[in-house]
Amino acid sequence: MSSPLTDDHLDGLFEQIPLLAGRARTLEELSGGLTNRNVKITTADAVYVARCVDTERNLLGIDRDHEHANSVAAHRAGVGAPVLDYRPDLGVLLLGYLEGKTLENNDFQRDGVIARAAAAVRTLHRGPRFVNRFDMFERQPAYLQTCRSRGFAIPADYHDHAEAFAAARRVLTATDDAEGSLVPCNNDLLAGNFIEHGDRMYLIDYEYSGNNDPCFELGNIWSECGLSLDQLDELVTSYHGRRLRHKTARAHLQGIVAKYGWTLWGCIQNGSSALEFDFWAWAMERYEAAVAEFRHPGYPRLLDDVAAPD
Repeated sequence: MSSPLTDDHLDGLFEQIPLLAGRARTLEELSGGLTNRNVKITTADAVYVARCVDTERNLLGIDRDHEHANSVAAHRAGVGAPVLDYRPDLGVLLLGYLEGKTLENNDFQRDGVIARAAAAVRTLHRGPRFVNRFDMFERQPAYLQTCRSRGFAIPADYHDHAEAFAAARRVLTATDDAEGSLVPCNNDLLAGNFIEHGDRMYLIDYEYSGNNDPCFELGNIWSECGLSLDQLDELVTSYHGRRLRHKTARAHLQGIVAKYGWTLWGCIQNGSSALEFDFWAWAMERYEAAVAEFRHPGYPRLLDDVAAPD
């Protein structure tokens, strides 16, 4: 397992960044990072966030050059933090600090939050294209191979649901419009990656970003933020400006795909991360939810609903 970055090590890194070098600063750990350390840096006249990663190990398929380029694009779109410096040699991405409230799952129960989240996501999706693609049907087998090659534990019956996963791929591929339908997606919008400032919503953390089906983004929000299916329908309706039953079904299916694929992310972290976090429980929460969906008697109907016109 890799060791977490120490405060002394971070201070040494920051001395090599012109905006920070030689300046009095205070450091504050920000919660929520499961693949890096997010550090709030306060100086006499500015506040920054440094995303700091271990440059020696990457089992999760994260491309830091893609993260940097897509973070710049997200800021240009109007929903991301300003990118102030990028030092891949140091494993540091330096961002401007965004004032506001970091959301939690229960915040999505407040009036107006789902609509504001949908508006922010739509703004991102209409912004500058990202430099890469993201496809969970490509990421999942790559994660599976990492688990196999490293001997990381996965759920004992994980492969029992391969056909249900493949069925989702078939219907999503058959009903996909074209390459042009892919839009710049964050792909990891758990509640903590929404920053609310008044009526404005920011989206942060572009480690897994890439051009993707917008319904994956919406379905992953449903999956990660604990939304009900009614709230998913509200999210999709707010995003499109009208109710589209097949789009809600598509987002629902993509959310299931996300749960099954991210399970293996948790398995890799469980086997490799030095962070004090129960990654196995995290993985099993998503896995058990995916299995319940695959086994539900309504799953074949969901597949049909994705392909059905409104």
